[in-house]
Amino acid sequence: MKQVLQSLRTGVTELAEVPSPGAGHGHLLVRTKTSLVSAGTERMLVEFGKAGFIGKAMQQPERVKAVLEKARTDGLAETFDAVSRKLDQPLALGYCNVGRVIELGTDVQGFAVGDRVASNGKHAEIVSVPTNLTARIPDNVDDEEAAFTVLGAIALHGIRLAAPTLGEVFAVSGLGLVGLLTVQLLRAHGCRVLGLDFDPARLELARQFGAETVDLSAGNDPVRRADAMSGGHGIDGVIVTASTKSSEPIHQAAQMCRKRGRIVLVGVTGLELSRADFYEKELTFQVSCSYGPGRYDSAYEIKGLDYPIGYVRWTEQRNFEAVLQMLAEGKLDVRPLISHRFAIDAAEAAYRIVGGSEPSLGVLLNYPTTEAVDLQRSPSVRVPAAVATRERQSRSGSGRNPTIGLIGSGNYATGILLPALQATGARLKAVASSAGVSGMHAARKFGIETATTDVAAVLADETIDAVVIATRHDSHANLVIRTLQAGKHVFVEKPLAITAAELEAVVAAYAAAGASPLTLMVGFNRRFAPHVVQLRKLLGSEPKAMVMTVNAGAIPSSHWTQDRQQGGGRLIGEACHFIDLLRHVAGSSISSARLNRMVSTTGDTASIDLGFADGSIGTIHYFANGTKAFPKERLEVFSAGRIVQLDNFRTLTGFGWPGLKRQRLWRQDKGQAACISAFIDALANGGPSPIVFEELIEVSRATIALEAGGTV
Repeated sequence: MKQVLQSLRTGVTELAEVPSPGAGHGHLLVRTKTSLVSAGTERMLVEFGKAGFIGKAMQQPERVKAVLEKARTDGLAETFDAVSRKLDQPLALGYCNVGRVIELGTDVQGFAVGDRVASNGKHAEIVSVPTNLTARIPDNVDDEEAAFTVLGAIALHGIRLAAPTLGEVFAVSGLGLVGLLTVQLLRAHGCRVLGLDFDPARLELARQFGAETVDLSAGNDPVRRADAMSGGHGIDGVIVTASTKSSEPIHQAAQMCRKRGRIVLVGVTGLELSRADFYEKELTFQVSCSYGPGRYDSAYEIKGLDYPIGYVRWTEQRNFEAVLQMLAEGKLDVRPLISHRFAIDAAEAAYRIVGGSEPSLGVLLNYPTTEAVDLQRSPSVRVPAAVATRERQSRSGSGRNPTIGLIGSGNYATGILLPALQATGARLKAVASSAGVSGMHAARKFGIETATTDVAAVLADETIDAVVIATRHDSHANLVIRTLQAGKHVFVEKPLAITAAELEAVVAAYAAAGASPLTLMVGFNRRFAPHVVQLRKLLGSEPKAMVMTVNAGAIPSSHWTQDRQQGGGRLIGEACHFIDLLRHVAGSSISSARLNRMVSTTGDTASIDLGFADGSIGTIHYFANGTKAFPKERLEVFSAGRIVQLDNFRTLTGFGWPGLKRQRLWRQDKGQAACISAFIDALANGGPSPIVFEELIEVSRATIALEAGGTV
């Protein structure tokens, strides 16, 4: 299918051929009829992409500090690579979509195939959208009108925060699409409206919608006009829908308001606030968050858990429905806001209009309407350049290069796993991703032959020898089992499983495949780090006392890794790395384990005490309450009157070790490439798994048991 993508690195917009998505749990699959370009938001994204590194940094100064902190702890090379990987990901544009439902995901209620719906879907021929971000379109609202639903909801939520009442006077600062919708909705609330802008055409539209206006380009004083409209008292409130780096709109808003007036920022402006502006009048100022309650709440948006209407009257979805009802009743007129129409095939021309100097307002993208295509979906796309890329790869050794399929194409897969896989010379046959965009990007970049959204197709491909799994944690065990049942080798990113039941199911699946031995490996890469390899050679058989300090950093409780059902929590999802590392350094099985967790909302600050069969002991301090200015990981090993210290996988220092004082790598190396290389070597040459299966299960059982009960 065709989809509009934008490069954050260059700002170039392209119409790409990508695999069509499937209907996930609680999602609808929609074939798009039309979509609206949100000129303000999407123009900003294009301008951000076109800016150089310095320009990007100036636009996001809050991220510069994080980058500098990472450079101090991880080194310039690692930091540069991380930033480059982030900018390298293509961005799927759009969030104002109209189409017909062609497929229902599991547990979908209230919708049927054939329903005409508005959603926050992307600019793509087929979109997968959550039910709570979708609303049915009334029969008397056409597709082009319905395309304004999401922008209307943005305007409506800002108005709800301002709480206007009949007869009040409000100003709207900035008369773009959202501003002009705000004007109409305020008028529908029974308010008098003053519109502010520099564009005469937009000011004329505002007047057509019943507003009085101030032309800021002519140097007119909005404060004086607001004073006249309010009888000298000051207006009741201002909704700022402008997009500018200047703080002037907020300053003007404060000057126009009466005592205890309300200011709501819906757009994007500078926020250098003057205390004097707000102090004497006791003004209230609030920033509006997108479409309304539920935004960025994964429980609402992804899991489909609605807020009870008795407690949250206006959610995102109910705001969508309210806007559509206003359109159906003729109280909201969006026809005058349409300035351009383009076929989806001309999307690049549409973005030249949006990003250029030609006047534009509502730019619509229209899609093929042939009914026959409503039943077609292409989950896989072949990448023509992949074969040539593969032929340039080489590999030493006598073994046959294995053929690899990848499931998951997120940041870790594209930033770490795929470069390592490509370097081995393995044949990269297919990559599966849920939405298709990241998979297509990965295929283009790393010479993968096919990008798909169909996991089953990867598992059924008889030419694929092994599958690399890099999805979210809750899917790992199921995908490992399915891969083993398909008779393929498996490399899965940690954790292997997030519950005891899942782990035992993996053990059973591995045992069932015993007639044709398969390699199962978990991405416990730190044991393959060059300094860890050297450390193991230095250490003798004497018992060891080990201290692992992990300055993990805080992650919000809303992040998926903190979700026990999806991520398993950070101890299962990440601390397993360090349990495996100490198990490896000790060279002996775990005999006891105890978890001492600090009381907190997330529970991700804890100490883990480990005992080993040879008498070694180890402590893992996994702390989320530190500062990023401190290095992230440090391992100290005490043994036979000597100490060795590994700092952040860059510096190895020996105390009392002849010939070892201090060794420093030019860049951090946590062993990811060596881990992948060991896996591919085992497959190519028929050798044993680089990590013994029993050790994988031992570490996984200990981690899950610690999370469940605190002791082993």
